[in-house]
Amino acid sequence: MKRSVGEIGAKGDANKKPVFLTKALREQLAIQRRQEEIAEQKRRAEELLVHNRPSDTKPSSSLDHDSNSRHHLRSSRERERERDSERRNREREREEEQKARRLEKVAEREHEKELESIKEQYLGSKKPKKRVIKPSEKFRFSFDWENTEDTSRDMNSLYQNPHEARLLFGRGFRAGMDRREQKKVAAKNEKDLREEIRKKEGGGGGGVEEKPEEAAARRLKEEAAAQYDTFDMRVDRHWSEKKLEEMTERDWRIFREDFNMSYKGSKIPRPMRSWAESKLSSELLKAVERAGYKTPSPIQMAAIPLGMQQRDVIGVAETGSGKTAAFVLPMLTYISRLPPISEENEAEGPYAVVMAPTRELAQQIEDETVKFAHYLGIKVVSIVGGQSIEEQGFKIRQGCEVVIATPGRLIDCLERRYAVLNQCNYVVLDEADRMIDMGFEPQVVGVLDAMPSSNLKPENEDEELDEKKIYRTTYMFSATMPPAVERLARKYLRNPVVVTIGTAGKATDLITQHVNMMKDSEKMYKLQKLLNELGDKTAIVFINTKKSADSLAKGLDKAGYRVTTLHGGKSQEQREISLEGFRTKRYNVLVATDVAGRGIDIPDVAHVINYDMPGNIEMYTHRIGRTGRAGKTGVATTFLTLHDTDVFYDLKQMLTQSNSPVPPELARHEASKFKPGSIPDRPPRRNDTVFAH
Repeated sequence: MKRSVGEIGAKGDANKKPVFLTKALREQLAIQRRQEEIAEQKRRAEELLVHNRPSDTKPSSSLDHDSNSRHHLRSSRERERERDSERRNREREREEEQKARRLEKVAEREHEKELESIKEQYLGSKKPKKRVIKPSEKFRFSFDWENTEDTSRDMNSLYQNPHEARLLFGRGFRAGMDRREQKKVAAKNEKDLREEIRKKEGGGGGGVEEKPEEAAARRLKEEAAAQYDTFDMRVDRHWSEKKLEEMTERDWRIFREDFNMSYKGSKIPRPMRSWAESKLSSELLKAVERAGYKTPSPIQMAAIPLGMQQRDVIGVAETGSGKTAAFVLPMLTYISRLPPISEENEAEGPYAVVMAPTRELAQQIEDETVKFAHYLGIKVVSIVGGQSIEEQGFKIRQGCEVVIATPGRLIDCLERRYAVLNQCNYVVLDEADRMIDMGFEPQVVGVLDAMPSSNLKPENEDEELDEKKIYRTTYMFSATMPPAVERLARKYLRNPVVVTIGTAGKATDLITQHVNMMKDSEKMYKLQKLLNELGDKTAIVFINTKKSADSLAKGLDKAGYRVTTLHGGKSQEQREISLEGFRTKRYNVLVATDVAGRGIDIPDVAHVINYDMPGNIEMYTHRIGRTGRAGKTGVATTFLTLHDTDVFYDLKQMLTQSNSPVPPELARHEASKFKPGSIPDRPPRRNDTVFAH
């Protein structure tokens, strides 16, 4: 039941107890109070008017003034009300903003906590390690001591008379040792010792007298000590002045260092110093002399004695170092010990097989072999692509001791039964790394598997090889040693000796290397400038594709240069004509692809120009190896563009190793600072930030 306002007021006065008011009552009371306030204000205003009104004013004017003041009061009140509501609104907005900011901060803190917990879950928490003080640090021994603490000084006689450096002792002698002084001291000591012994033997008297022969011997020794003995002061001679039997272990070590030879393997024979010491037959030595080989090259010195012992050899040598003779001569020695090829055994196939990656290299090896086999009557056949396989098969069936082949054509002959390898026990893989690069690994393996395996060498290294028995011998030559070549070697070679001349995969020091950074458009102008400086010398220009080789050759031909091309798109006959023309200097510029990059020996190539940089550093080594051959010097110039960044790192390393100038653009370039495929200075994974949604 609702109560009136009057009742509430009466009761409140009576017992002054707090009473709960509903919202409606509260509103009613507020309106009532407001009305009372207005009535009071009106009353005051009227009083003021009555008080201020002058006696002579008319009633009408007083009424106007009253209405004006009323209007003024109402407008001021409204303004106050508006100001109050604006203030309240502003306060409310400020409070809401602060509240939103607080909530945002709380949410952010929660998110950070969540991230921390995820990081801890996956990466583990980082607990600060407590530094453990080692006992050695805790009780560190002090090594500093004062001279006064030294107790050994008075006990040891060495401290009493310290040794003074005699500045002029042994002046002008090897290692400062004067043998005359040493001999004098030795003679004096001997004399004193003998006198002491004589005194002891003589007992209490003056001692036993010195015999005349003893006195004469003593005098001779003293005289010998006083004179300059050339034997004692001799300087050991260089190995080149000694006979073979006089060579000491030290001499052999110096010999190997002089020619930059290094071996890996067991029971390695001594290298040969000259052709006379090589144990080659007189016919072969005569052929060597006829070919104009005065002294053997380092690879020949090291590899020929190994071949004479029927050892398996891996030869890693610079390009142009005479590897061909290093395997041809031991091969011919081996064949000369076997029965000659006759009607009975010609169907069994050749005695030796030489494999080379390109036709040109195979034909070059054939020429060398024919040259050395001149006095032995050994028949050599080359089997390469581009010629009739039937003719080649016919030549083999007629009987030959040596077959020189490219792997692809040889495996074709074997599969078609034009050739068999039933009595072949001597295999040479020349430029093995290039053969594998060209994808010939299956063919090479196929040829090696087609040979008889009954006469493999014993696996045990310590077992001696029987001089009279014929073993299967494998020679492998390569300028570089990639993993695929090592894999082949492990499978087919028994206890091989690795002979390295210089550093594997390094260009010879006789080649001066220049590298020029340029744009593609500048290459032709620079090339013509270099070719104009040639004079009557020859140059090979290497390019990456057959099409560009032909167009470049056409451009140079128009410009008036004597130019020819060599690439895989040409027939065998065209290739041979090109090479022959270049060798005879009918042409002085050869534009070639990588076909000519390996093994081909063209004498006196003065300049190699890499118009295009090859895709890998091994190919670069082989290309520039066409110059600087057989002890002559040569120049290699490379045109480098920003498209060749894959090779920048290796090229910079190679130029640095061979003390060649590195162009500043290459040295500064980012790609030359780290190996392709590796990420430079990558931070460790644990520092990565994990983001959680």
